[in-house]
Amino acid sequence: MRTNTPAGRRACDEPVAGAAPLRQFVLKIRSRCNLACDYCIIYEHADQTWRRQPHAMEPGTLQQTARRITEHATRHGLSRVRIVLHGGEPLLAGPEGIARVVRVVRDTLAEVGTEADFTVQTNGTLLERRMLDVLAEHRVRVGVSIDGDRQAHDAHRRTPAGGGSYDSVMAGLNLLSGSYRELYAGLLCTIDASSDPVAVYESLLPTRPPLVDFLLPHAHWGQPPPAPPGAYGRWLVAVFDRWAGAPGKETSVRLLDEILHTVLGGRSRLDWVGLARTVSVFVEADGSIHQNDALRMGYDGASASGLDVFRHSFDDVLLHPGFAARQAGARALAEKCLACPEMAVCGGGEYGHRYQPGVGYRRPTVYCADLLLLIGHVRRWLARTAGQSR
Repeated sequence: MRTNTPAGRRACDEPVAGAAPLRQFVLKIRSRCNLACDYCIIYEHADQTWRRQPHAMEPGTLQQTARRITEHATRHGLSRVRIVLHGGEPLLAGPEGIARVVRVVRDTLAEVGTEADFTVQTNGTLLERRMLDVLAEHRVRVGVSIDGDRQAHDAHRRTPAGGGSYDSVMAGLNLLSGSYRELYAGLLCTIDASSDPVAVYESLLPTRPPLVDFLLPHAHWGQPPPAPPGAYGRWLVAVFDRWAGAPGKETSVRLLDEILHTVLGGRSRLDWVGLARTVSVFVEADGSIHQNDALRMGYDGASASGLDVFRHSFDDVLLHPGFAARQAGARALAEKCLACPEMAVCGGGEYGHRYQPGVGYRRPTVYCADLLLLIGHVRRWLARTAGQSR
């Protein structure tokens, strides 16, 4: 299997046999950030490729990326793709910079009749009215990272000078969830197992988020999570009981919704739950193509593919061993996972969380105990609920 095939060396007018086309393109339009979160997957783990990135994606790189996305959409007959503006902190581009990125990508795709749904993932500190007006004008939805109430958030998401960022995040979030509510995509919240799970969950509700993503801290077998096995599972169980026990649905909690959906026999819509194939790719500020950021904790360059938008198509990406493994489903799992009765629900967990130095990624997730605890609890809750409805 080739990992660095120059574009044009094979017949690229034919789709890659058996591979699912890429549908989500994460563009790192800024490679630096205005916060210094202590757990950041970009800056605080083994991978340090960010140091070799330009601060901003140059216009020529952006245009070439847009051409490659359009080329891929055309070959695979994609009528719609998802574009995520990411970083670093993408809003450091400023309102005009964001508008320029969206116009270039959307106009290039429009030439072949493909529509683009845009989201920006931000720390929220730069969400002022001028920025939100531009995002509204260009139909860019907004996801915000916040870790709970002031105490939980400021414990980790601090400014470079060491101060808390909660007040500036909430100022932006209140604007977003008020006058600009149609842009509000949801919240990302990284779990601190030492925090009160119910208090954290309830602190996220006042802005009425359409979705909350609770994220396990990035870790692997060589760099275990801060809390012992089971702690994160118990934390999520407490959130599940509060969330599922509410009189009405207050918000979607994506991890819990997907586990429920998969336990009931559905197919997961996420590549870190169940056996769904990844359809997402990351393009760095210099045009280099990377796998999911979760791999960055393993070693320096772990997420790099050796490909870039100047010399390679996104069909070349589908031939890369790392991307192929993330589309291989059960074939990429450890023997222990294959023998597990919850394989179809857990799916081995987040790919980056399986890494063991000297072994690679053919291990169960380092959060195996936590996920099994949560899935078992969900199954028991469903059984009780079914029994009560009879």
